[in-house]
Amino acid sequence: MFESEVPMEHIHEAIELLIKKYQHDDFSFSLEKIAGGYQFLTKPAYQTSIAILLKQQSQKRLSTAQLETLSIIAYRQPVTKGEIEQIRGVNSDYSVQKLLEKELIEIKGKSEGIGRPLIYGTSPKFMEYFGINSIQDLPQPKDFSQPDNQIGEERE
Repeated sequence: MFESEVPMEHIHEAIELLIKKYQHDDFSFSLEKIAGGYQFLTKPAYQTSIAILLKQQSQKRLSTAQLETLSIIAYRQPVTKGEIEQIRGVNSDYSVQKLLEKELIEIKGKSEGIGRPLIYGTSPKFMEYFGINSIQDLPQPKDFSQPDNQIGEERE
């Protein structure tokens, strides 16, 4: 066919034009940058109506155990199941298996440690699921507020 180079500048300009076009109130969706790419997403104001029309069921929520396991993997990756269990203090086989099935995590290789356990990390679907572009977009501990009073402090 016609093989020609399209300058990246032209591609970025076209994407910006599309983003601006779909921000208009005439559209129930917008073009958003997510997980290193772009997706058309329903605008929040229209989500309920469109879900009813399409009879979509919302994604199953993550259990507390799965969310804990996923948090450890996201912040500590690459990490082995043994390291996850050491942090959580409980067996994490089921949570890791469910996260693999949901494709939120993936096997990144094998450790050089004894027994060569599998190493886990987050997947591109993780970025999509949480609407972030990179692991650096995750909240950092400094982003969490401290409670007003802590154990041992007197109230006024």
